[in-house]
Amino acid sequence: MALRFTKMHGLSNDYVYVSLFDQRVDDPPALARAVSDRHRGIGSDGLILVAPPEIPGAHVRMMMFNVDGSRGQMCGNALRCVAKLAYDRGLARVNPLRIQTDRGVLTADLTLDENGRVREVRADMDVPILDPRRIPVTAAGDRIVQQPLSLEGVTLAMTCVSMGNPHVVFFEPELARVPLREWGPRIERHPIFPERTNVHFAQVVRRDFVGMITWERGSGVTQACGTGACAVCVAGVLAGLTDRRITVRLPGGALRIEWDEATNHVFMTGPAEEVFTGEWPAG
Repeated sequence: MALRFTKMHGLSNDYVYVSLFDQRVDDPPALARAVSDRHRGIGSDGLILVAPPEIPGAHVRMMMFNVDGSRGQMCGNALRCVAKLAYDRGLARVNPLRIQTDRGVLTADLTLDENGRVREVRADMDVPILDPRRIPVTAAGDRIVQQPLSLEGVTLAMTCVSMGNPHVVFFEPELARVPLREWGPRIERHPIFPERTNVHFAQVVRRDFVGMITWERGSGVTQACGTGACAVCVAGVLAGLTDRRITVRLPGGALRIEWDEATNHVFMTGPAEEVFTGEWPAG
């Protein structure tokens, strides 16, 4: 039997979404590698499985797999798309919607369009993790803020944050001069990051407006990274470069990010869009 899927994207960070409410996937890593191929498959930054929750109080569960088949811990753009898929398809017709992730249960507040479909999602991304041992990064100190990282003759100032998945942020004066495809894979697999890391370069245009480019762990260059935008906001505040409420401009579009001082939670607001549906041949 063919496997029904939905192609969706958040700011062009695109995934193939498969509902497990009435289907099954026996080998998610293999399926992720197959469907993600942009020449021989559907083409995506990975695979997202949407399943019944296992935790009381959650409405749906999200499971993420990268292009290379590795398990992803968290994806902010995918979280917004899961919220849209679950609501629009009637898997969980509630607002706000609670999504079980590898980070825990996260809450998504939905903004609907004139047809009653989800147009925008404001997601509570929980508290940023700054303890190097939990990120993880093998560097000295209680927090890694603007610390030097040597990269074969180049020294960069790194700030490390986890949003349920590891991120390293570098603030640069001009993103156009950053050799992302060269530096990205080398930093992702740098020995200082025992579980590899997502790599972001950010340019502060104003204290409330930041440009950003990304090399995602297990996927490479992507058009947007929601958890990465959250990490950039946190890193900017820690480095004294940005306000707590900023707009982050990524190649695929803009996200509104806030690191709330009262709750210590990071909130991400942005769109979620469906591209098309189809069937993937089984076997």
